[in-house]
Formats: sequence, C-alpha cells, structure tokens
Amino acid sequence: MTELLKPSLTRRHVLQAAAVGAVGISPALRAVVYAQGSDAPEKKEVKVGFIPLTDCASVVMASVLGFDKKHGVTIVPTKEASWAGVRDKLVSGELDFAHCLYGLIYGVHAGTAGPKKNMAVLMTLNNNGQAITLSKKLADKGAVDGPSLAKLMKTDKREYTFAQTFPTGTHAMWLYYWMAANGINPLKDAKVITVPPPQMVANMRVGNMDGFCVGEPWNHRAIIDGIGVTAITTQDIWKDHPEKVLGSTAEFVKKNPNTARAVTAAILEAGKWIDASLSNKAKMAETIADKSYVNTSVDAINQRILGRYQNGMGKTWDDPNYMKFSGDGAVNFPYLSDGMWFLTQHKRWGLIKDHVDYLAMAKQVNHIDIYKQAAAAAKVSVPASPMRSSKMMDGVVWDGKDPAKYADSFKVKA
Repeated sequence: MTELLKPSLTRRHVLQAAAVGAVGISPALRAVVYAQGSDAPEKKEVKVGFIPLTDCASVVMASVLGFDKKHGVTIVPTKEASWAGVRDKLVSGELDFAHCLYGLIYGVHAGTAGPKKNMAVLMTLNNNGQAITLSKKLADKGAVDGPSLAKLMKTDKREYTFAQTFPTGTHAMWLYYWMAANGINPLKDAKVITVPPPQMVANMRVGNMDGFCVGEPWNHRAIIDGIGVTAITTQDIWKDHPEKVLGSTAEFVKKNPNTARAVTAAILEAGKWIDASLSNKAKMAETIADKSYVNTSVDAINQRILGRYQNGMGKTWDDPNYMKFSGDGAVNFPYLSDGMWFLTQHKRWGLIKDHVDYLAMAKQVNHIDIYKQAAAAAKVSVPASPMRSSKMMDGVVWDGKDPAKYADSFKVKA
C-alpha cells in the first residue's frame, strides 16, 4: 500500500474522495481511501438472528471461521425461537440482520405480516433443501405423496391439519403450491397452522398435525424418529428455488451501507467455503449440530446436505438439487423476479387484497447495489440480469414479465 501513497495523493485528495463516496476515482486513490477508513463498516459488531435450521450455516460459519473479521465486522449469531420473534426483533432494531424467510421480509414491507416497515433483502442465503413431511399414520393409510393425499382426503373425510412456519413465508408458499397443484385448496380443504421449525417434530409426534413444510434438518429428523415420511422436496416443486435471505430493515442499511456490504461479503465467502468440498460440508454439519445452533444430532444434518435422501419408506436417492449455499454466486443473487414471485403468491392466497407494483416493490426491497459491491469484495460472480425464468412442478413458467396476470391465472386460489 505504501507505494500508492505518492506525493500527488495528498491528505486533501483522500478527504475529497471520501466526501463524494470515492465514486469515479482511480483505483489507486480508491485503495488509499479504503485504507484511510472511509469504507470501513459503520457498526463493527452486529447481531444476526437465526432459526435452528441447516440453512443458517453460512451465517454461523462466517462467524466461526472468521470471514466476518476479514471484512472488518464481528458477527454475533443470535439464536431465535420463532420467525415471528425474528420479525419483531428486526423491526425493533434489537437485531441488525437475520437469516430470514424470503416471504417474511416482503410481508413486513407490504404490511401483511404484522407491523409494516420498509425492509431490505441483501442476498439469498441458499437454494433448495426444504421438504414436505406427512405423518407416518397418513403414510400407513396410503398417503405418501400429493395425488395419494388428495385421494385419501376425499375418501376419508375429516379435518386435516398441516403446518407451515410463518403465514407469508417460504414454507407456507411451498405447502400451498404443492397442495393446490394436486387439487387441494389449502384454505378450504384443510386447516393450516403456524409452528416454529424446531417444534415441528414434537408436534407431529403428539398428533397435532397430519403434515408440515419446514427446512432441514427437521424433515430428516422426523424420518429418523419414525414419525414422518418425505412426500416431496421443495426442489421438486421449484428447482433451485430461493429460500432464506439475509434480511434487515431499509433504515439500518441506509445508515450503515458499509456494514451491510461487509456482512454480506463475509456470508458470501462462508457459503463458498461450505460448497467447496465434502470435508467442509462435514465440518459445517458438526459445527451447526451443536446445541448453540441447531441442537440436533450430526446424522440429522450430514446426509441431505450431500444430496443423500431417503423418504422413510425404504426409497433412497441421490439428489443433485440439494441445498446449495454458493454456486459461485448464482445461488446468492437477490433476483427481482424471486421477490416478485412471493408477492404473486401472497396475492393468490388473499394475503394481499389488490395487485401491487410488483417490480417497483422488488426494486425497493432487494438491494442489488450493495450485493454487487459485496460480491466484488468476496470475488463472487454476478448474473447479467436481475430477472430469471423458472418452471414449477406443474409446468407453469415464472419469468416476472406479467406478475398480475400470473397471480390471477391459478385455478386454485383464495
């Protein structure tokens, strides 16, 4: 760095560059500005909330492995009991960031998930890796997938109860989409309740629900405990779907853009580390299984993160579309179309009464500018377009081009 400090780069030049945010200056001067601290994180220690799930791994490992320190911050992972608790602590400022449901952030921003507040998605933490579990009792009656569940519900009439983890969250949307694709209206044909992820297995054990949608390791835990079977994985509903995000409030990000960039970069690096090798995945599983984090046995985590699946009824398979944390950045980019999709489903199920400006809201929430800066710092590639096209389990394509038409196109809806 000393060779950059030539006589022409005076203290006055450095201060001037800092005052304008170091925009449009030469790389040499930008390096000096960074060294002088103008790009330093505004808040050095940050609380990042997480729920005990496998996909909290990149947040935890960013702290455990010191990727946070590399980028000038200290991440304090804070274990939370429920998604409602995460929401409340983000809104109040008790948490600076959180491992969060994509649809929770959008629900708060739109005012459909409790107190309305402008929110921010900084990155997608992972793709894939959730599942829908049906109780062993249902499986014994022949309900082991969508079609057989629909058949049983028509012939064995009673109230069927299914659980998701938060009303506007990803698991609710996966559960509803899957049920609807199989001719079951989740709002009319069943009772749907909200249960925090770590409590799913215990509630199924005592007979409180017939099925649930949740993240790992709780689907595999239900199989280990002999109380549930995997009916479908969420990657079979939408291959490479967005799942958890790094969420914050728009207010915090505006006040602390350097901190937001640093935390995002650290977690991007942790995601790259996790996906770099089988041994890294194994170390991750051992780390997050600890009672401080997920609080389960390592064997509940370490199979499905490698794509080694079993359904609890003797079937085993290797799934190439298992939970991914990096994919050299393709996994982590906060696509506008991803955020818009959740809004279309919120409209479909009556969580939003009227159509919103889907694209405008996605541009408000998804902070692509900060993501690109963080990706550059973490040496992660960035996709060319903020939109992507995806085909769902029913063959319907979502590309973000006409969200209102898409939201209204479903036969099964609220």
